[in-house]
Amino acid sequence: MGPVTREPRAEHARRVELSIGGMTCGSCAARIERKLNKVAGVSATVNYATGKAGVSYPETVSPEDLVKVVEAAGYTAALPPPPRAAPEVPQADDPLRPARQRLIGSVVLAVPVIVLSMVPAWQFTYWQWLSLTLAAPVVVWGAWPFHRAAWTNLRHGALTMDTLVSLGVGAAFGWSLYALFFGTAGMPGMRHGFELIAERGSEGSTIYLEVAAGVTAAILAGRFFEARSKRRAGAALRALLELGAKDVTVLRDGREERVPVEALRVGDEFVTRPGEKIATDGVVVDGSSAVDESMLTGESVPVEVRPGDAVTGATVNVGGRLVVRAERVGSGTRLAQMSRLVEQAQNGKAAVQRLADRVSAVFVPIVVVLAAGTLVAWLAAGAGTTAAFTAAVAVLIIACPCALGLATPTALLVGTGRGAQLGILIKGPEVLESTRAVDTVVLDKTGTITTGKMSLVDTRVAAGEDETEVLRLAGAVEHASGHPIARAIAGAAAERAGALPAVTEFRTTEGLGVQGVAEGKAVLAGRAALLEERGVTVDDELVKAKEEAEHQGRTAVLVAWDGRARAVLVVADTVKPTSARAVRDLRALGLEPVLLTGDNSAAARAVAAEVGIDEVIAEVLPADKVDVIARLKAQGRVVAMVGDGVNDAAALATADLGLAMGTGTDAAIEAGDLTLVRGDPCAAVDAIRLARRTLATIRGNLFWAFAYNVAALPLAALGLLNPMIAGAAMAFSSVFVVSNSLRLRRFRGGAATSALRP
Repeated sequence: MGPVTREPRAEHARRVELSIGGMTCGSCAARIERKLNKVAGVSATVNYATGKAGVSYPETVSPEDLVKVVEAAGYTAALPPPPRAAPEVPQADDPLRPARQRLIGSVVLAVPVIVLSMVPAWQFTYWQWLSLTLAAPVVVWGAWPFHRAAWTNLRHGALTMDTLVSLGVGAAFGWSLYALFFGTAGMPGMRHGFELIAERGSEGSTIYLEVAAGVTAAILAGRFFEARSKRRAGAALRALLELGAKDVTVLRDGREERVPVEALRVGDEFVTRPGEKIATDGVVVDGSSAVDESMLTGESVPVEVRPGDAVTGATVNVGGRLVVRAERVGSGTRLAQMSRLVEQAQNGKAAVQRLADRVSAVFVPIVVVLAAGTLVAWLAAGAGTTAAFTAAVAVLIIACPCALGLATPTALLVGTGRGAQLGILIKGPEVLESTRAVDTVVLDKTGTITTGKMSLVDTRVAAGEDETEVLRLAGAVEHASGHPIARAIAGAAAERAGALPAVTEFRTTEGLGVQGVAEGKAVLAGRAALLEERGVTVDDELVKAKEEAEHQGRTAVLVAWDGRARAVLVVADTVKPTSARAVRDLRALGLEPVLLTGDNSAAARAVAAEVGIDEVIAEVLPADKVDVIARLKAQGRVVAMVGDGVNDAAALATADLGLAMGTGTDAAIEAGDLTLVRGDPCAAVDAIRLARRTLATIRGNLFWAFAYNVAALPLAALGLLNPMIAGAAMAFSSVFVVSNSLRLRRFRGGAATSALRP
């Protein structure tokens, strides 16, 4: 399969998400989707598993118009509620209680009917009338949701799964009533056996009360476990939505005031104490602490933060008191963006599901015709009304396409929810198709493979010099500069040598370095040209160390005082500790890594050698990154791109699959197909593994759903299935599909990938 072409986003269209009520199967979702898409300018995707419709609509259409379209189709629709003005009170009611009560009541009544019908030895005089008494409530009250939905759809000219169930159950019960009241089945001493295949009894002597009651109970059980599984599948997203803080302590005129988090505004300063959730995205202005980001990134190790560091809403302060200035609030926060991305992905459809939807849309009418044809064929063959009726009812019941409608949505629901827990946001189901085809992954160097922050990686001192003393004095003069290299040296000096001495007569020479007086010494720190300008000599050992560092693409800073060079400080953008492992795991997935950077070739090849990348494309201007991706695609490669900066956004959008580091810029995150909330390159491996696993689950579900119907329909039509067994098998198929999807909840990040090559 070639690369999946991504459709351009329709930026001009408005979008709303409707909550749909009354859907009972995938064909209901397909029908609502068709109705909405018939409206001019409207593009809708209806998800049976989530009960949501994602609708893009033009300015000429209002959300209320969309609601009316859904209602005209026989279903209910509700617009999203306005932002809550106060913390919501959790609802105590169990949404599954009505379904559970209906199921329990039906099972309690149906089991005696089934046992009496299957075991002739227990069939006492007039047992059939007791069976009728027990089965009637099941057929009328237990199966009422099917009858009601079938009638509603029939009034709107539609046939759905409920039509098949209602017809099958009603026909079985109606036949039984006829046989009991007008045939010989109601006579005292009547005996009734159970056969797996269509029974060939005399007309009017066979009843199907166990079929009517048993099928109803089986399908109600399937519906209940399906609903419970779907609720479990959506638990990850609900947990994500509930992560945010409910109220916050705001600093107002020097006073602390507790207010609902909705009252927080950009620019407000708020206090977060140890153990509290950080209310919203912001920047630390006072205090230092450790912040637990595991609920957003999946990373268990707390992150140290200090003044100037960014923090994310819903993370937990586990250390000291922090004062944070709010930078984003409400729908603009990172948590809100994550929730929105996950919901949009869950409401989408992969290409494989669209085929299933087309099949489901025409499947039910075909089955009704097939059942009628089965009845006529058996009658024409002279097999008798009983056998003909049994086969026709079995066809109606076995063919319900519920599993087809659940195959993709449930896997997406669980897969994207699990991804959110691990800090992986999948933007849409079409992304899953892309991950299967990718064979090359382009890794941006700065911020992806490396930390993107300069740090002191080596100190080479001249003979007789004390390393700590050199660091103290160099750090003192660099501390007065705001340059990234200077900050790296000053930070390392403070960490290793302690308090730095005061500096006087500080001066900076643009492009060369800095100088100042510390502890009576006139200290120089900078390039070799600065030292030459001041007449400072550099011995051969330090010259060699400087050249080695520069050959590796690193920055060498010479430190001197009293006319003599004392040391070479080597500064570099350090490689992330997990980068080498990420590259190994990408190879294990069958992907060829390529390092892309604007740095010089020496620096790029040094980093590539350290992490195990063979192919390097260096000295690329930001504007040329798109050309590099296009060139690789022209070579026949299917390219994934991992990046985090503004200058990566266009390349991410050009690639067949864009993976944006969530620690990067908004532009990069918007352009990517997958967002990696944590800045660990191993997250890219986990994202591709999870996407491929989710796609494999979808394909497995669809295979089961199609294979089940293809195999079962001929058996039912040939009279080789008892209708009750057919009902149980149909219910099991839906439960199997949902249960198979739930296995994605056990997905673990960071696992070995050698066995996962597609």
